[in-house]
Amino acid sequence: MPATKVGVREFREQIARFLESDAPVAVTRRGETLGVYVPTPRRPVKSADQAEIRAAADRLAAALSDEDEEQIVAEFKKARRAGKAAAR
Repeated sequence: MPATKVGVREFREQIARFLESDAPVAVTRRGETLGVYVPTPRRPVKSADQAEIRAAADRLAAALSDEDEEQIVAEFKKARRAGKAAAR
């Protein structure tokens, strides 16, 4: 499969589209090829994997069901401030 040639600016501006593509992309500057992005084949998510992810999400939701979200955020902010103060 031939590579699509694009300039550096176009590649940077449309990188999300190129990352989702299955075709290789030759990145050029002033007509000279700088590099080639070759996407790797994506493997489909197996239904067993999806079931495991859902089960893990359910376990996490159950574990956090009796936690106070505001308290968690406050503790996170406190720990973050302490970390920043220690770094100074």
